[in-house]
Amino acid sequence: MIYNSTEMEKEALFSTAARMCAAARTAPKAKGQDCIVTLVLTKTDKYRLADKMEEVGIRLFGEEKAAWYKRDAANVRSSQAVVLIGIKKNYRGIMHCGLCGFSDCHTCEEAGGVCAQLLVDLGIAVSSAVSAAAQDYVDNRIMWSIGKAAAELEDIERGVCWLGIPLSITGKNIFFDRH
Repeated sequence: MIYNSTEMEKEALFSTAARMCAAARTAPKAKGQDCIVTLVLTKTDKYRLADKMEEVGIRLFGEEKAAWYKRDAANVRSSQAVVLIGIKKNYRGIMHCGLCGFSDCHTCEEAGGVCAQLLVDLGIAVSSAVSAAAQDYVDNRIMWSIGKAAAELEDIERGVCWLGIPLSITGKNIFFDRH
C-alpha cells in the first residue's frame, strides 16, 4: 500500500496532538493536584473558534485595535488543529504562599482572585505540550487569544483558564512572519 504525504502528515498531526495532551497531563503540578483539561479542535470547531476570536477582539479593543486577534484567528484558520490546554479553577491551600497577592487562599477565593499556583501549573503543562510538538517537528505557537475566545464558546467547559496552541505541518511555518 502507498501512503501519500497528505495522509501521513494528517496522521502525524493527530499523533502529536495526542502526545501534547499526554505531556500536559503528566507535567508536574503543585501539591500533586491535577486540574488539567485538554481538548483538540479541528474543522468546523476550529473555524468557530477563529470566528469567536475575532468577535472577542473587536468587542474588547474595537475594530481598529483588534488586529492581533484577527491575525491570530487567521493563524487558527490556516492551522490543521488547535490543542486547548486549561486548568480548572480552584485554590490549593498552600500555607504562606501569597503568590496571588492575597494573604491566604480563602481571601483570594473570596475576592474572586486566581490561584497563582494554578497558572504556574498551566504554564508547565503548556510548556511540556509544546516541547512534545517541537520534538515531532510540528509548527506551533502558544496563544492567549485562543484561550480567551475558547472560554466563551458555549460547548467548552466553564470555570477553566485556557491557552491554545494551533498546529501546522506545511512547507513554511505559518506562525513565523506574522504581521
